[in-house]
Amino acid sequence: MSVPPTGLAATRAFFGPRAATWELKFPDDGPRYRRAVADLAPPAGGVVADIACGTGRALPELRDAVGPGGTVLGVDVTPEMLAEAAARGRHRVAALLLGDALHLPFRTGALDAVFAAGLVSHLPDPVAGLRELARVCGPGGRLALFHPVGRAALARRQGRELTPDDLRAEPNIRAALTAAGWRLDDIDDGEDRYLVLATVH
Repeated sequence: MSVPPTGLAATRAFFGPRAATWELKFPDDGPRYRRAVADLAPPAGGVVADIACGTGRALPELRDAVGPGGTVLGVDVTPEMLAEAAARGRHRVAALLLGDALHLPFRTGALDAVFAAGLVSHLPDPVAGLRELARVCGPGGRLALFHPVGRAALARRQGRELTPDDLRAEPNIRAALTAAGWRLDDIDDGEDRYLVLATVH
C-alpha cells in the first residue's frame, strides 16, 4: 500500500479512483468509528462536521450522537468520495459538501465539534489545517483526530518505519495542536487505533 501524497490535486488523484472500493478494503472498521465518535461525544442537538469524510463512514454515528435536532456535515475534497457516500445513503443523515480543510465554508464558531479521520497526514500545512478547524469550532469546540489502525500498524501496512518526526507522535501532535489554538486532552496511540481528543482554548 502506497503512502498518499499531500496537497489538494494529489489527494484527489489518489482517492478519486479508490472511492468505489474504499470500504471494501476496510470492512471491519465500523465499530472503531463508533467508539471514536462516542469518545468525541458531540452534544445532542449540536452541529458537528466530519472533515475529510471520505465515503462518510462516521456520518451515521455522528447523526446518532447529535440526534434529530442536531446538524451533521460531511466535507471532502474528492468528488468521487462524496458520490460514494451518497450512493451509500449517507446524504440522508448528513449534508455532503465539497470543500478543502484549509478553507472551510463555515463561519467562525459555527461548529460544536469536528471529527477528522486520517486528515492531518494529508495536509500540506498541518498547523494551518488545525488552526482552520479551531476557527470553525470556536472556544470550547471539540476535535477528534482518528485513524482506525494504530500508527505502527499503519506503517507496516504502508511498508515504512515509524520515525521520531512522525506528525502524529505525541510530542509532535501536541505541539501542532497548541500552535493552532487547541489543548490536547487525550491521546490513544495504540495498536488498534489512533485517537487524539482536543478542545479549543
